[in-house]
Amino acid sequence: MKLSFFTMPIHPVGRNWTETLNEDREAVMLADRLGYAEAFIGEHVTDAAETITSSLMFLSSLAFTTKSIKLGTGTVNMPNNHPAQVAAQVAMIDHMLEGRFIFGISPGGLRSDAEAFGNLDADRNAMFLEAIDQVLAIWSGKPPYNIKGKFWTISTERTLIAEIGQGIMAKPFQRPHPPIVVTAVAPFSKGITAAAARGWTPISANFLQPIWVASHWPKYAEGCRLAGRPADPADWRVAKSIFVADDEVTAREYARGAAGPYAFYYRNLMRKLLASRGGEIFKADPKMPDDKLTLDYVLDTMVIAGTPSSVVEQILALRATTGDFGTLVYAGHDWMDKRLARRSMELMATDVMPAVNRALGTRSAAQ
Repeated sequence: MKLSFFTMPIHPVGRNWTETLNEDREAVMLADRLGYAEAFIGEHVTDAAETITSSLMFLSSLAFTTKSIKLGTGTVNMPNNHPAQVAAQVAMIDHMLEGRFIFGISPGGLRSDAEAFGNLDADRNAMFLEAIDQVLAIWSGKPPYNIKGKFWTISTERTLIAEIGQGIMAKPFQRPHPPIVVTAVAPFSKGITAAAARGWTPISANFLQPIWVASHWPKYAEGCRLAGRPADPADWRVAKSIFVADDEVTAREYARGAAGPYAFYYRNLMRKLLASRGGEIFKADPKMPDDKLTLDYVLDTMVIAGTPSSVVEQILALRATTGDFGTLVYAGHDWMDKRLARRSMELMATDVMPAVNRALGTRSAAQ
């Protein structure tokens, strides 16, 4: 099992923006030094807590300060961007990273972003599909482009001067294009099936109960069958909120205490998602009454926390529920205590994941 990193991020409203941007960069650079395989970065434009407004711009700041970690958008919210702009910028960063880029895409989930970009009442799923199809058409096509859709039309027919390069768009470093990933936040996600049929791979969100995460694998396998290719658990990424400390008391207070950064994260997220999606994803039992869906319940059931040995057992228990997956994605949270946050990432890489993989190897050998 590989270890990756993901941050939305979510910081307390009012924190100095320059400081949080530097903090989020530091987390990715630390992940690179510790051997994390990947780092995914989210983006939102209209949120004072989710403070990275462009995942591509943020990742470009890390292109030459990281060495081996693959950097991914988590995600580009396609309906909020012009497909030609996305195609050009992704091609550029893929060259900057010399192939260390992963293209994460989504329809976008923040309603205030959709309102700001004028698509709150539009069919954003249809916009999403048209946008990615047009991006792929640019990369596979030749100028002059003449790509017509319901939402966007892309052409350089009237202005092409091929001999000097005018009207020609760049292709990515990776051919035919960077690997494409999608996030899955709904139980029994039909989107995963459609994505798998197109050769894309999923990341199951860290704010989803494990029983609903488990529902993603059959949907992914179904899409792979439609595409005529085998479904490989190594291609499945599962994100999780995790905190590792040197003692249980510190772990419990920081990860599950009402004043801690994990409580802040889920308090913010519950307010947003309960309004747009309802409470199903937060409940381990769909019959659970809404009034029982408390912050304490969410923290207790969705956050893995403890000493390295305890966290190892909780990760193995998670895998027993979800089934086999290839990458555990460590969800980044606000560094309320910088020392503890850094220590958690370090323990995750040096103590937890080696022990998890030893245990998985022992169990596989015994089967």
